[in-house]
Amino acid sequence: MRQESFKNDQAAITIFFDGPLWDNQPTATLGGFRSRNAKAGQAVLSQAIDFARTKGVSQIIGPMEGDTWHSYRFVTDSDGSPPFLMEPTNQAHELDVFKLAGFRQIGSYFSARVPLQQMRAPQPTRTDEFKIEIWDGKDAEGMFQQVYDLSAAAFANNPFYKAITRNAFMAMYMPIVPLIRKDLVLFARKPDGALTGFLFGIPNYAEAQTPKSVILKTYASLTKGAGRHLSHTFHTAAAKGGFQTAIHALIHDENLSALRSAAEGAEVFRRYGLFGLRLNG
Repeated sequence: MRQESFKNDQAAITIFFDGPLWDNQPTATLGGFRSRNAKAGQAVLSQAIDFARTKGVSQIIGPMEGDTWHSYRFVTDSDGSPPFLMEPTNQAHELDVFKLAGFRQIGSYFSARVPLQQMRAPQPTRTDEFKIEIWDGKDAEGMFQQVYDLSAAAFANNPFYKAITRNAFMAMYMPIVPLIRKDLVLFARKPDGALTGFLFGIPNYAEAQTPKSVILKTYASLTKGAGRHLSHTFHTAAAKGGFQTAIHALIHDENLSALRSAAEGAEVFRRYGLFGLRLNG
């Protein structure tokens, strides 16, 4: 991935030139932004934008480290609770730096939490179209190979989606295998065994060695209704596993998951934004 970094004593930022599409047009992205104060942040952001112009870039989105598989989004509103595992974080002035440079919000997201003993959603109606399986803990590499294939199909039409290679995907996920609890990794399979949905949950290890909250990190399906069954099985397994709270993490406001989260009684505690800037006005 082509990229260029800029830094001073108190701030740093990286521009990635091969970003996803925005309004069907190619973009660059800005990621890895950290600044101790607004002035230092403004300086490196201006450098990056000016450099992008010299390279013929017409629009930039950020914060995003190249694609949506990696860290992206600013926190825009919060109840002040500590960040959960793998959640993007930023200082308030870093968001202001982007806004002052002319970036506008082009994507909205949220995280919500629900006490597992207060789940409102009823058990889904039984179906013969697929069955839900809990990962047996074996062949982690083979498991993630299947997840990669289904993700590529399920996420292809998501806003700002950009495909990554199988090797890049495996390099991201294999290191976290020791953190995985097999009862929080679920599959929906057709009668012939074909994978049609998956759900990946993980304990919130940012909390403590024995966390009380669990994160519904990612789920996707290719068959109507599979997501509802996966979600119900996840919450049931989490409650049985001794967790008190489920975190529905980093959901796009317009995703079906947003409606499902609300139906399950989850309350929003954090909001996020992705921002864009057109360099040609």
